[in-house]
Amino acid sequence: MATDVAEEIKVGADAPDFTLKDQDQNDVTLSDFRGKKNVVLAFYPLDWSPVCTNENKCLTDDLPNFQSADTVVFGISTDSFFSHKAWAEALGLQHRLLSDMHRTVCKAYGLYFEPLNCAKRATVIVDKNGKVAYVKVQEIKTARDDKEILEVLKTLN
Repeated sequence: MATDVAEEIKVGADAPDFTLKDQDQNDVTLSDFRGKKNVVLAFYPLDWSPVCTNENKCLTDDLPNFQSADTVVFGISTDSFFSHKAWAEALGLQHRLLSDMHRTVCKAYGLYFEPLNCAKRATVIVDKNGKVAYVKVQEIKTARDDKEILEVLKTLN
């Protein structure tokens, strides 16, 4: 395994701060949400792949529920913001997609998947205090369950 990959992030840890570009090339900094919103980091392997497509459509469909839970949702993959932009427009995605092209964030969170040089399929919830409240890493071809994520969010507010 690559030596620059941190141990997999654990519940209770301080979430490593980062700044990444979204699909519109705007900077998104995790610590900007501290004290304001919970943050769902939905790491996924690749734009345009079948499971990731369905999963991100579900995240957009469930966006009102996340917003009701005082939460912002970010999809994070190692694709470029150009790919994110085209994909978001093609699918009508409403949540922001963050580009981790240098793999710094997936590695800092211990969620780097070396065989495909991409992020694992994983969900990390960062609470308003900047602490990791939930982590679930999934088999790469298994979609995440928004209901489970929303249940956890209910316990945070």
